Amino acid sequence: MSDITAHNHTSGSEYELGTQPHPYHLINPSPWPLLGSFAAGLLATGGVVYMHGGGTLLLILGVLAVLGVMFGWWRDIIRESVQEKAHTAIVKLGLRYGMMLFIASEVMFFAAFFWAFFDASLFPKEATGFQWPPQGVEPVDAFDLPLLMTLILLLSGCTVTWAHHALREGHTQDAAKALAITVGLGVVFSIIQGYEYHHASFGFTDGIFSSTFYMATGFHGFHVMVGTIFLAVCWWRTVKGHFTPNSHFGFEAAAWYWHFVDVVWLFLFISIYWWGSIGHTAA
Repeated sequence: MSDITAHNHTSGSEYELGTQPHPYHLINPSPWPLLGSFAAGLLATGGVVYMHGGGTLLLILGVLAVLGVMFGWWRDIIRESVQEKAHTAIVKLGLRYGMMLFIASEVMFFAAFFWAFFDASLFPKEATGFQWPPQGVEPVDAFDLPLLMTLILLLSGCTVTWAHHALREGHTQDAAKALAITVGLGVVFSIIQGYEYHHASFGFTDGIFSSTFYMATGFHGFHVMVGTIFLAVCWWRTVKGHFTPNSHFGFEAAAWYWHFVDVVWLFLFISIYWWGSIGHTAA
């Protein structure tokens, strides 16, 4: 037992000596996986019924249920990390692998949208008049609002990196300031994108051009909103002193996610906004 305890101490476990026989975290019984399944089912059902002309209340209840489960589940995870000190070095390694796999799955999701866009644009079909953009479609000017949004996201990538370096150096106030700026930039990006959608010359159901445009850029916009909330929680945790120079994976996960959002936007700007609007035809 003494050897195991010594191993725990050297592996970075913050448990008191003798109270934890291994560096792994055995999660206490939790209601959140079951409640999360019910909430997801309610949301999916509400979404399907809503798309068939009804179910507005059911959809709202589904969204609220999912948000409630997310809040409760992640609150417990924060408690495990901050109060119970259950996130040992080995546990954090597993969390890193999990976040990497999650981002990889997101890459595949966006790859599907890009695939649909390039299939329609590189091989224009009869429905688009064998040209791209289709006749009568006025694409969004890439060097108008999209360029401004690109600059905003690139700047936010700089500020979130500033926050990371500040945390690693123990400058909590600077980290909180940088995170606040990043969150503000994320909010500004979402507002500008909403303005762009409102003034676009084409609607969501106006053909393959508008469908691929809104699915790719809109899903990215959803990720920006999620990332903004993620970073806002990290700002709150930074102010509360949850992060230390040697233990701040919650922020690292948010930073990874935000940089992923930045990179995806660069591909969107180049391919969909710029290249997709210059009249390239392959047929």
